[in-house]
Amino acid sequence: MTINVLITVFIGFAGGLAVGSGFVAFLTVLGIIPRLTQLTKTMKMIHHFELAVIIGALSGGFVSLNNYTLHFSPFVLMPIGLASGVFIGLLAAALTEVLNVFPILAKRIGIEGQIVILIMAIVFGKIAGSLFHWLYLVHQ
Repeated sequence: MTINVLITVFIGFAGGLAVGSGFVAFLTVLGIIPRLTQLTKTMKMIHHFELAVIIGALSGGFVSLNNYTLHFSPFVLMPIGLASGVFIGLLAAALTEVLNVFPILAKRIGIEGQIVILIMAIVFGKIAGSLFHWLYLVHQ
């Protein structure tokens, strides 16, 4: 019994280190925080931005590890879910655009002139997968 707990703690800690390292690498390699302070002309407040990211990551981790339940009406949750989905989608699109993923992928698979078709295939695949997940798997 004790060995199972220790293995679970080790795997959880290792997973947390991996995700945290990836998050720090993402912020460092792409220079998100310095670019954000540059765009907002608040270079003097860069330490506050860094502190906000750290506090956000720690509080997000704490909340996700605890079982909090907020009882909101579906009419309140729908716009929040929609805004969250749009944010995640736009963030993913911005990252792929910054990293030039689509042109590289299109060149590798030989459809250089049809990047719009590639993007639409990815979008419709994401929509179909999300609908399948929410309409079929969630209700089981």
